[in-house]
This record gives sequence, structure tokens and C-alpha cells, in this order.
Amino acid sequence: MERNTDQGNPLALLPILVFLIIFLGAGCITGDFYSVPAIVGFLIALLVGFLQNRKVSFQEKITLITQGVADENIVTMCLIFLVAGGFSKAVDMAGGVESTVNLGLSIMPPNVAVAGLFVISCFISVSMGTSMGTIAAMAPIAVGISDKAGVGMAVCAGAVMGGAMFGDNLSMISDTTIAAVRTQGAEMKDKFRENFLIVLPAAVITVILFLIVPGSGQGASFEGLEYNVLKILPYLVVLIGALIGINVFVVLISGIVLSLLVGVGTGAIAPTEIFQVVGDGVTSMYDITVISIVVAFIVSLVRAHGGIQYILVKIKKRVRGKRGGELGIALLVLLVDCCTANNTVAIVMTGPIARNISEEYGISPRRSASLLDIFASVGQGLIPYGAQLLSAASLTGLTPFQILPYMYYPVLMAVSALLFIFLRKR
Repeated sequence: MERNTDQGNPLALLPILVFLIIFLGAGCITGDFYSVPAIVGFLIALLVGFLQNRKVSFQEKITLITQGVADENIVTMCLIFLVAGGFSKAVDMAGGVESTVNLGLSIMPPNVAVAGLFVISCFISVSMGTSMGTIAAMAPIAVGISDKAGVGMAVCAGAVMGGAMFGDNLSMISDTTIAAVRTQGAEMKDKFRENFLIVLPAAVITVILFLIVPGSGQGASFEGLEYNVLKILPYLVVLIGALIGINVFVVLISGIVLSLLVGVGTGAIAPTEIFQVVGDGVTSMYDITVISIVVAFIVSLVRAHGGIQYILVKIKKRVRGKRGGELGIALLVLLVDCCTANNTVAIVMTGPIARNISEEYGISPRRSASLLDIFASVGQGLIPYGAQLLSAASLTGLTPFQILPYMYYPVLMAVSALLFIFLRKR
């Protein structure tokens, strides 16, 4: 394990391999890919990294991982996770989610119920920044639309799932977006614009497909739903602020303050509970924050021991030019997501490698960030053992395999991204 030549060292990748074996092995044996918490698998992998290369002392390895986690992008990413969690919880408790959903349903023509369900789920997920939160909010509505409109439950669940993955990939406050942008050194607004152009065709075609699904909602009726436009305001402020390029911390903190003011003003949040609400949101992001730090530790050791260099050398032998580099990034994050069943973790793990690839082949940071986020979301939206499909199936009384045939959006998102890679002028 001593060598660290220009060809790299494949043994340096052992910690990552150990994590995948533990994670996938436990999932295959128990049938539950979340039976082993990801953080436990990563800590074991970190231990393996420390046991490698005995010529480097323990204290020197501590210094290596400290330097890795002290990277500006890692620190910023972790702080954004925490602030985004506070905003998400505050706006939810203020009634923003319910008001947004009800507003969408109130203005939606009954004969486009399923397509409307997809569009509303897109807006909710972009606003909330979480696919899981969107599924939790929209799945009961999907059940109601299925009953009222006489549409198959699986079709409605597929519409919600597609919309949830739309925002999980695109939202300014999504943990996947934050991870992709920070690991690639891109600007949030630049990544959004690049990403939006790629996925827009997929979203439009998905709407059309749901419009022509048999029994698309002719008998639906969504009258008498209550909403408050004031409660939707924090979402709009965050979305517009991020789009025009205001600092993400300023945008999110403004969103938190505005959500709390709206919540207190409307009676949804008691003045004595405002700190508890924000605290609950922040703590909900602890898991991904700690995982990001531990993954940074592992990547630091892997890089120092020649693992990153080994991957780059192998990729360079198989790809040619910028297009090949983009395909390499896409395939890398897709495979890791299928193995970890967590798109944020997949981005955090592959981000440093993707950045090296993008620098090697002249791929812009916004482009590499978009590809990471898109193909991680593609994998996450289609794996039947992923948290999103499992949650949607549980809330609608279906199985993931019943919903999969209607997962139009993730498939079209992959097709659209591949077309942009192959057809876009260099």
C-alpha cells in the first residue's frame, strides 16, 4: 500500500469498497437497504482507511483528514444543510406546504388531474427542497385524486414521484443541489439555469404523457380547499432570491425569518415555539451533515493514497474529450447511487472525483454539478429499494414495482441529459 505513482493505487479504494459491501450485503440479506445506517458503514470504511499504509503514522492521517474536511466547499455545504433544514421546518409549520398544495388544486382543471398532480408536486419539491417531504405531503392527495377521478393509484403515485424528483434535482435548497454545487465549486444560480434547460424537455413530455393516460381525471372535483397566499410568500422569496443571485445564506435566513413572522401572524406558530421550530429543522439535517464530514475524511485518505488518481487514469483510458468526461461523471454517480440508495451521499462521494474529471477535460463547474445532480436523481427515482419509492408505495398501499411503469420523469430526464451530452455543440 506504499505506492502512489502517476498510475494511482487501486488498493486505496478499499474503504469505499468495504462500505459498499457492508451496505449492499446487509440490504441483500435482510431485504432492507436501510437496515445498516449509512453512517455506521462509513465509519467502518474510515477505520479501514486508517489501517492502510502503515508508513504514514496515525497522527499524520489525522492531519490528512482534517485538511480534507477544512475545505471551504465542505464547510459551506454543511452550514447550508443546517440553514436549509431550519427554513424547511419553519415554512412547513407556518402552513406553507398545505397552502401551496391547496392553491394548486384549486386552480387545476378537473380534466387534467394527473398532469396537475405532477406539476404541483414539481412546485412543492422545488419549494421544499426535499423529495421525501413532497411525497409525504402529496401522497395522501394522490390517493384522494385516484378515488375522485377514477384514475389508477399507481398512475397518481408515479406523478407524485416524478414531481418529487424534479425538485430534489433542481431546488435551490435541496441537499443534492447544495452538495453538487459545493463539491464542484459552481454558483447556485448558474447550476440552476444549466440544470433547468436540460430537464425542461423531460418535464414537458411528462406532462403530456400524464394528460393522455386513460381516465386522466374527468370526474375530479377540488372545490372548497382553503389556502393563504401569505403563507406561500416565503417559498417565493427564497426561489426568486436564489435565482437572481443573492447569497444563499441571506436568502435562507430571510426565508426563515419571514416564515416565522407569517406563522406567528397567522397563529400557526406560537411565539414561544419559534426557536424550537427552527431547532427541529436544523437537527433534521444532522445525519447528512455528519455523513458529509465522514465522507470527506474517507476521500482525503483515498486521495492521499492514490485512489482518486487511479480512477482518473482508468477513466482517461476509456474516454475521449469533453463528451467522454461528461459521460464518465454521469455513469460514476449513477452507479454509486444504485449502490448506496442515497443520491446526496452518492454526490458527496463522487463529487471530488467528478471535479477532477471536469478540470481534466475542461467541463464547466455548473455543467459537472448539473450532471452529478441529474444522474444521482435518475438512479434514486428508479431503484425500487430507494427511500422515495418505498415511501410512496407505503403511503399509497402499493408496491414499488407497481409504481415503476409510471416513473416517466426520471427516465426522460436521463434521456434528455444524454441528448444534451451527445448533441450539444462543443
